[in-house]
Amino acid sequence: MAYQPIENYAMIGDMHTVALVGKNGSIDWLCVPHFDSPSVFAAILDDQKGGRFCIAPVDDNVTCKQFYWPETNVLITRFLAPHGAAELSDFMPVGTTVPGGKKSHQIIRRLTAVRGTIEFIMECRPAFDYARAGHTTRIEDGGATFESEQLTLGLAAHTPMRNDGKGVVSNFSLNEGETAVFVLQEVSAGAGCGVCFQEEEAEVMFRHTVDYWRKWLSKCRYEGRWREIVHRSALALKLLTFEPTGAIVAAPTTSLPEGIGGERNWDYRYTWIRDSAFTIYAFMRLGFTEEAGRFMNFLTGICTSCGNTDSPLQIMYGIDGRTDLTEETLAHLEGYMGSKPVRIGNAAYGQLQLDIYGELLDAAYLFNKYGTPISYDIWLSLRQLVDWVCDNWHRMDAGVWEVRSGQQHFVYSKLMCWVALDRGLRLADKRSFPADRDRWLKARDSIYEEIMEKGWNRSRQAFVQHYGSETLDAANLMMPLVFYLSPTDPRMLKTLEAVLMPPEKGGLVSNNLVYRYNVGEASDGLSGEEGTFNICTFWLVEALTRAGRFNPQLLDEARLMFERMLGFANHVGLYAEETGHSGEALGNFPQAFTHLALISAAFNLDRALGAGT
Repeated sequence: MAYQPIENYAMIGDMHTVALVGKNGSIDWLCVPHFDSPSVFAAILDDQKGGRFCIAPVDDNVTCKQFYWPETNVLITRFLAPHGAAELSDFMPVGTTVPGGKKSHQIIRRLTAVRGTIEFIMECRPAFDYARAGHTTRIEDGGATFESEQLTLGLAAHTPMRNDGKGVVSNFSLNEGETAVFVLQEVSAGAGCGVCFQEEEAEVMFRHTVDYWRKWLSKCRYEGRWREIVHRSALALKLLTFEPTGAIVAAPTTSLPEGIGGERNWDYRYTWIRDSAFTIYAFMRLGFTEEAGRFMNFLTGICTSCGNTDSPLQIMYGIDGRTDLTEETLAHLEGYMGSKPVRIGNAAYGQLQLDIYGELLDAAYLFNKYGTPISYDIWLSLRQLVDWVCDNWHRMDAGVWEVRSGQQHFVYSKLMCWVALDRGLRLADKRSFPADRDRWLKARDSIYEEIMEKGWNRSRQAFVQHYGSETLDAANLMMPLVFYLSPTDPRMLKTLEAVLMPPEKGGLVSNNLVYRYNVGEASDGLSGEEGTFNICTFWLVEALTRAGRFNPQLLDEARLMFERMLGFANHVGLYAEETGHSGEALGNFPQAFTHLALISAAFNLDRALGAGT
């Protein structure tokens, strides 16, 4: 089987892990039992070695269509052929238990022939531990087991199977109205493959899962113009939430390339502090206060445990709060379409990135304002961080884009240091918390004036990436979003004007899509090209939206750009990190940060447009 385009995938999950399911009915990515566990299926990273779980018609003359059952994370794949049609339902049960009271972490695949008679092939070939660990395959009564040293999977089914050396294969046919059910789950070694549901039981699980997602989504308060895509973004974010801790992974995949054949391949199965304010804002705006609260609890747990060291916060953490995310290269995997290296872990966790303090303080400020007032003990931890920013904001760092070419005085990093001090002062005043206000205020004002003096490039007439640079940076679009500048400040309008220029003229916008910076101008220590960054496009939409409240032409531009961007979602409404030159998805998929920015842009654009326009 050839590599599927990244945009051909959808995801199912149970808030512990997710599986990526291609339009062709193949599960090509799954880590068990958690998002950041070693992979079981990784064909998306190596078509030959990675392992997959595929159910598809034998006939190649088939049209595949895929969609989510409305308002749920239950996935439907339809196989349409001249001689028949079938429907594959894929889901992971949530909010339910299996006999014995243990929580269910299963993948249920229910295949039904809806017209004619169709021959199918089922192939389940796990490759444990990123295809590094061998396993034993056993055909059993009612299915098969796959046992490695660290993990055992059971595949329960009523169709006959044969062992092909790498896994199991089943050839079977279904007549109109007939159904085959496959259940994949983690099992104890020697316990057998588990029980496969009968058709009626699978229907009950299907309905239960549909009901769960619809009840959850009914809490959403967004009723604006773009409900469907906002709801899909919310459902995606919920799937990327790790239920035991409330943490959210940046993406459920690793090493999907930012450019085919390039080296910009990273592991995103961790929680970035950078996402914090965006996450709290999105969940609170949509009405998901419980999710916002649990994520805030995860963040405050990190805050209260961090020491007063050279850099008290890391830029990212494991979904269980762990701090060691050592990077490793898997040289035996060829990478997506030959894009090496394949990495697990992320060495950037050791970088100094000053922006994270602003994002964390902004998250705390938003949660205190729109959610639950923060406690005194949490304030003590936050106060310590603000004091640290006062002492360290002048340092160089690696910047928001985690460059590997050396530290600079990045403008966005200084901006978010300003945010950290500003939100600290606001919290202290709002709650009458004890704080060294005079010191904080003096530092905040010093940062403001330094950005205006050194971050503004008079020849470019724009804010640039770092002091002394000629390169634009889309991260500076955040200035009006965090209330550093008025959206109509002449310097902000000039920066917008510069960003809106095409790359060949020094700008960042191509076909209404936004590059994070010009890779040709900025040295980031990495070779190869990358696509436009989807989050940056939504940042530009929101910056134009805020300026457009005073300029209808800019508001019209914001709406057109936003609605064009909606056309770059994939067939089920999901976004990767980037969009390539031909509209293809690039980078890890799906990307939480992109969907967070979409929600924020949709909310604020809808509010700016008002009713009836």
